[in-house]
Amino acid sequence: MIQVQTFRFNPFGENTYVLFDETKECVIIDPGCHVYEERSALKNYIHDQGLKVIHLLNTHAHIDHVLGNEFIKRTYGVKLHLHKEDLPLLLNAGSRAEYYGFPTYEESTVDVFIEEGDVITFGKSALEVIFVPGHAPGHVAFLNKAEKICVSGDVLFKGSIGRTDFPLCSFEDLENSIRTKLYTLEDDMVVYPGHGETTTIGFEKIYNPFIRL
Repeated sequence: MIQVQTFRFNPFGENTYVLFDETKECVIIDPGCHVYEERSALKNYIHDQGLKVIHLLNTHAHIDHVLGNEFIKRTYGVKLHLHKEDLPLLLNAGSRAEYYGFPTYEESTVDVFIEEGDVITFGKSALEVIFVPGHAPGHVAFLNKAEKICVSGDVLFKGSIGRTDFPLCSFEDLENSIRTKLYTLEDDMVVYPGHGETTTIGFEKIYNPFIRL
């Protein structure tokens, strides 16, 4: 059974996730840890739980979600997984880091390009990659249907949706992603967003003021 541990990091309040099962193998999704205290909190949790980091996954490459990529790669010797359409955002992350006041940001490189339908395995568990562009051109979500887990990144939030006023964003693509990829999931699917509280697909279909069915 998959356990999900959430950390809220950096001034943007970004959600970093550690997913693991009874084998103690784990994946880290969107490490937003930047300062020493944040990185120590994540590292100490992994150590205290006796976890073995298998994969590093990015839902997308906006700066608040990639601040800790190189730290994770260096610390655990794992490969970074990202959709190829988000590579321009990752390559531009250094300039965004300077703009938003992250002077010690370390650039990272992609090791594995992922796409819709790929399956990421760890321990006895697996996450399916679904392509949900709009907030970012190469945005993906990670899904385990059996255990009702959807790590959605910045596509769908509790009562809100991802911003589309950044470069390379598209409201039309975001709306299509939510309607055709997320709202088609079961109502009791738990959504773990890139910011804020968890929610469910059923709740958002009824109450989300931006996109309802």
